[in-house]
Amino acid sequence: MSADPAIQGGGEGASAPLRVTMLGLRGVPNVQGGVESHVENLALRLAELGCEVEVIVRSAYVDAASPRTWRGIRLTRLWSPRRSGIETFLHSLLGVLRAGVSRPDILHIHGIGPALFTPLARLLGLRVVVTHHSPNYEHEKWGAGARILLRLGEQVAMRWAHGRITVSTFLAEAMRRRYGVAIEVIPNGIATPRILSSTGTLTAYGLSPGRYVLSVARIDPVKRQLDLIAALTRQAQPAAPVLVSAEGGGDDGFEPAGGEPWRLALVGGADHGTEYARAVAEAAAASAEVVMLGYQSGDALAELFSHAGAFAMVSSHEAQPIAVLEAMSYGCPLILSDIPAHHEIAPPGTIFVTPGDVAGLSARIAAIASGHEAETVTAADRARVAERHDWRAIARRTLQVYRTVHRPRSV
Repeated sequence: MSADPAIQGGGEGASAPLRVTMLGLRGVPNVQGGVESHVENLALRLAELGCEVEVIVRSAYVDAASPRTWRGIRLTRLWSPRRSGIETFLHSLLGVLRAGVSRPDILHIHGIGPALFTPLARLLGLRVVVTHHSPNYEHEKWGAGARILLRLGEQVAMRWAHGRITVSTFLAEAMRRRYGVAIEVIPNGIATPRILSSTGTLTAYGLSPGRYVLSVARIDPVKRQLDLIAALTRQAQPAAPVLVSAEGGGDDGFEPAGGEPWRLALVGGADHGTEYARAVAEAAAASAEVVMLGYQSGDALAELFSHAGAFAMVSSHEAQPIAVLEAMSYGCPLILSDIPAHHEIAPPGTIFVTPGDVAGLSARIAAIASGHEAETVTAADRARVAERHDWRAIARRTLQVYRTVHRPRSV
């Protein structure tokens, strides 16, 4: 596809493509994670607009035998260990040093952890754009030392980057108040939903159309999958007379009279073998209502969204979860945690629950299983989501940020 000359990067009046290096993610393509999905889609659209895009990926997530180009994107595989809390630090350092040698027009750092090296990139003479994807220092899994480094990463990103982007309005407002800097709000994007009638994936996992709650997220304490499992198995639920179990008693699943039991479909895997990941796996194995599907993409994921009875994301913290936007695009009834990130994007009819309130979550799911409360996303709201979160428009806005901070190479 030819570039749009009105917005193509390069020098003043020049046609030379803008050279962009992206850093801060595990890898692309088809690597689990919100930042990974963001970069994968953004890089593709920037390439369509005429940029030369390089993505620096981690050796622990991208096989050594994998191609070094993907749909016009150059993939540079740098060594990293697969160890939480260390891999991001080491890989980001190596990535900035690599960019200091390759000299891209723009180094686009994703995330406040990798952004810790923004001053080093500046010292190397690089033009730096940082996207603040999430206030990770609020996440439960990090200890005191990691939280200090993440806050420092946020601070240096806001003060040292040439261009600043965040994916949500509430986070942008917080950055402006805290640091007094200008920051662009450019949201996450979604692809056009592919609503499928096929049910092969459902059949393979014992799911029935319209009879399961879908959750799509990395297995991580901040995502609170244990709360969803507890809610479905009613481990902390008060009496709910509107429901009967699959056997007329016991704890075999949410089931309105005369129907099939509802199940919980957990899509996503764990990057590391943590205690939380093991706890989720054990709890799921002990419950007939819970199915763990691991990482899913393509037709399988589209099928799961197409037939979900409801979608749930009960995280304690988010910035702008792509999975929620995708669920909205498919028209799924939504059960979301009562946090600013969800209120910013949720349509009318969304069911909100307090993070950690398993009893309240259980009652909400029970009501949906009984045919109450569930409201599908309207066609008007789906159209609004599609327009606001179109990847091509997002790429154009990102490219404008690049052009604003770019200093043309001398000729």
